[in-house]
Amino acid sequence: MKVIIIEDEKPAARRLCRLLTTYDVDVITQLHSVEASKKWLMNNEHPDVIFLDIQLSDGISFEIFEDIETTSAIIFTTAYDEYALQAFKLKSIDYLLKPIDKEDLDRAIKKYQDFQPNNDINFFYQDIKNLFNTSSNNYKERFSAKVGQHIKLITIDEISCFYSENKATYVYTTEGRNYIVEHTLEELEQLLDPKQFFRINRQSFVSIKAIKDIISYTNSRLKVKLNHFNEHELIISRERVKDFKAWIN
Repeated sequence: MKVIIIEDEKPAARRLCRLLTTYDVDVITQLHSVEASKKWLMNNEHPDVIFLDIQLSDGISFEIFEDIETTSAIIFTTAYDEYALQAFKLKSIDYLLKPIDKEDLDRAIKKYQDFQPNNDINFFYQDIKNLFNTSSNNYKERFSAKVGQHIKLITIDEISCFYSENKATYVYTTEGRNYIVEHTLEELEQLLDPKQFFRINRQSFVSIKAIKDIISYTNSRLKVKLNHFNEHELIISRERVKDFKAWIN
C-alpha cells in the first residue's frame, strides 16, 4: 500500500510515519502545505491512501481538491471533529482524531483493506455521521468526586482545568479546590467539549473560560496562566501550539 502524509506539524507526521512502519506500507513522501501538496499531486502518480491533516500552514486541506481530482482513499487526521461532514463529501475512508492511537489506526487500515470502489456511499455517510454525533452530543455536564463520606457534584462551569499527578486525575475548580475524579485524561478526551477544553500536554486540560494569560515560552512553546491556579506550570507542548492558537480563536 503506497501512502503519502500531508501534515504541517512535522513531529506529528514523523509519529504517524513510525506507526505506519508496523504495516505493509510504503510512505512515499511527507508534505506540509496546501501548495506543496497540489504541486506534488499534479506531478506524481497518486498513492493508494492519503493521510490528510485538515488545518495546514497555508490553508485548509480541502482546498487541495478544489483543483485536483484524485482516486486515492483519504484518511483525515486532525485535532477537531467539526469537519466530519466535509470529510464525508470527499468520500474519506476514516477520520482519526489526534493524538492518533494504534487502535484507531488499525481500524482505519482495516477499513481501507475492506474498501471496494462500488461500496454503498451510505456506509461512509453513516460511519462519519455516527462519529460526528457521538463526539458532539455526549459531553459530560458534571463530574462527581468523593470527599470523605460525601459525594460532591462539580459542574463544567466550575472547572478551570484537569491534570494528572502521581497516577491520579485531579479537577481544579474556580473556587481554588482540587478533587480526584475517576477518569483518565484519555477518557476525558471523549467526555469534554473540545470547544471548552483543550489538552495542552500529556498532563493537563484547560478551560477556555479560566485562561488569565498566555505567555511565550522556550523552544517555541507557550505557557498558560489560569485564574487562581498555582499547582504547577501549564506548558503547551510545541506540537500542540498551532492547534491551541486555532482553538482560542
